[in-house]
Amino acid sequence: MRHESEIEVPILPSDATELRDALIREMDERRHAECLAKVHTDAVQLALDLLAREPDSVESFFGMFTKTLVEECDSTSCDVWLLDEDQHRVDLWMTYQRGALHTRGSPDWDALASPRESMGTHLFAHIAGWKGSVVYEGDDRRLPAPIRDQIRRAGIDVVQTAPLLLGGRNLGWIVLSAGPTAECPEWRLAMLEGIARQATFVLHVSRLAERGRQEERRKATLEERNRLARDIHDNLAQGFAAILMQLQAARREIGAVPDSVTASLENAIVLARTHLTEARRSVCTLRPNVGSGEDVASALQRLADLGQRTTDVPIEVVVDELPRLGDGVEREIVAIAQEALTNAVRHAGARRITIRASTVESVGLRLSVGDDGRGIARGRQSSGFGMTSMHERAERIGASLTIVTAPRSGTEVVLAWEPSSLPTQVHVAG
Repeated sequence: MRHESEIEVPILPSDATELRDALIREMDERRHAECLAKVHTDAVQLALDLLAREPDSVESFFGMFTKTLVEECDSTSCDVWLLDEDQHRVDLWMTYQRGALHTRGSPDWDALASPRESMGTHLFAHIAGWKGSVVYEGDDRRLPAPIRDQIRRAGIDVVQTAPLLLGGRNLGWIVLSAGPTAECPEWRLAMLEGIARQATFVLHVSRLAERGRQEERRKATLEERNRLARDIHDNLAQGFAAILMQLQAARREIGAVPDSVTASLENAIVLARTHLTEARRSVCTLRPNVGSGEDVASALQRLADLGQRTTDVPIEVVVDELPRLGDGVEREIVAIAQEALTNAVRHAGARRITIRASTVESVGLRLSVGDDGRGIARGRQSSGFGMTSMHERAERIGASLTIVTAPRSGTEVVLAWEPSSLPTQVHVAG
């Protein structure tokens, strides 16, 4: 039995040549360990330096990382690939090559990114690379053919990939490509892995900070919506309720008056009741997860009936069977229709107004409010709060809003909404 105080002494080779070789191997291993320790220390220091220089820009931070890898490792390019949040797809985020950083905003991005698409597919499918570094040398058959062709044309000798691992979760990859060089491949891989670890930490912190900012913006928006809802409820809605009560009292007390006066009083009561309903609807719109339950067809007919009380111009409603689009989308669509109808009644000088609504491929909606009036004068097609409001509402739901008008040829406001719609547009007929 060996006592604890005893020290185990390695048995050295008796042959001088073997002893020399063993000492050389030990020195090489020590140098290699010291080199790796220095690489990781340098990577940590680089991360700290870059964080101090670029604390708010993760893109600039990664740009400096990729630049450092290419320059310090005598390489030709460095790509950063990121997985989406659900880990269903991998996309090229940036690449440093030819002495410059290229991102999605770069003018030559498509020319640089397109040849790399098969590499992204390979990274996603190559399970071994999700948890550890992978080195591809020469015409490595594990790589897809387009990448091997690109490597041959670019004179690349080795491709090294390192995953961005955080607590067992992969956020993406850093891919370093180099040509024939005297640099030690092991040292280059150690540098890549060291920087990948620091880059992963920076990316994670950046995403946490962005989520925090989004949550703060969401809270601020919610607070503002609640404040507006309270103001509308306490002022506008209560005011309309008081007006309605006074008008109804006047109707009960009024004696014999001309029919025109009675009709005006009835219209005033209807308007007060309707706008009280709209004020309450606005409160529901501002409050999250609250809907009126009224479908688009019913709402359009209600708007037409209300508008008919204030004008002698016939208002026709032609509505197909429509799908439900969700309370948020439907409220914006009805609000746009109301604004367009109000403009037509008040300003068009029309002989007829028509509201049409139809389904688009069973999932979307096309709405038009048209008149045969005087049209909108040039220079005024986008002016006024009402026009601005319609554009903003269309943008909020991702719809296209087209206004076709010409002097003495009438105006048509056309809204088209689909799950993926075009941007808001204004077209003016010649």
